[in-house]
Amino acid sequence: MLETKNLKVAYGSITAICDLSISVPKGGIVTLIGANGAGKSTTLRAISGILRSSAGSIHFEGEDITHLPPHKIVERGLSQVPEGRMIFPNLTVRENLEMGAYRRRDRKNFGKDFDYIFSIFPRLKERARQIAGTLSGGEQQMLAIGRALMSKPKCLMLDEPSLGIAPILVRTIFEKIGEINRELGLTVLLVEQNANLALKVSQRGYVLETGNVILEDTSEALRANAKVRESYLGGG
Repeated sequence: MLETKNLKVAYGSITAICDLSISVPKGGIVTLIGANGAGKSTTLRAISGILRSSAGSIHFEGEDITHLPPHKIVERGLSQVPEGRMIFPNLTVRENLEMGAYRRRDRKNFGKDFDYIFSIFPRLKERARQIAGTLSGGEQQMLAIGRALMSKPKCLMLDEPSLGIAPILVRTIFEKIGEINRELGLTVLLVEQNANLALKVSQRGYVLETGNVILEDTSEALRANAKVRESYLGGG
C-alpha cells in the first residue's frame, strides 16, 4: 500500500534520511524503531508531504505522491498522528474531531464515525464538550488518533504515540491501535521509542540508524535478534 524508494531528505546541509526504502503492506502494522535522530519522524513527515525529499520516491496505492501537498495526501487516505499530538487546545474535544474531517464532504456520515471513535475511546465521549487543552496526555493522544480517524484514512501513521503518557495508559493506547487495525482493516505505520511494545503490536519492523535502514525483518525475529535486544529492548 505504501512504499518509499531510495528516499533522501535533508535539513539544509544536514542529511536526515538517505537512500531509505521501506514497504508497508495493506492491512498490516509496520514499525520503525531506532535511537533519537535516526530519521524515524523525518520519514513520516516526508511521506505526509510536510517535508520535501531531495531524491527518491513515495508511492501510495501505486500512485506517486512524492510531490503532492499535504492536504492532497490526506484526501487520498493517508493520515498522520503527529509527535506531541498537536491537538487544538482551545477547541472542545468534539470540535477537534470535526477538524479531522475538514476535507470531507459527506457530513451525513459523521455521526457513525463519532460513534465508532467514542466506542473505542469512551473517555472522549465523556469529555466531548471539554476544552481539549485540559485533557491529560493520554486523553490528548486518544483525541489525536480519533481526529486522524475522522479523515477516513486507509493508512494511519503514528509518531511516538507513547510520548509523555502515563505508563498505565500507554498499554491502552497500543491495545487500541491493534483494535483499530483489526476492526477497520486499517494499515498502520508506527514510529515508537518503546521498541518492545511497538514490535509486539506490529508484524514487521525496520531498524533505522543515522537515516538508513540497517535491519529489516518480521517483528518476532527482530525481538529475538541479539543486537536489537541489546540496543533497543534493554537487553531483556
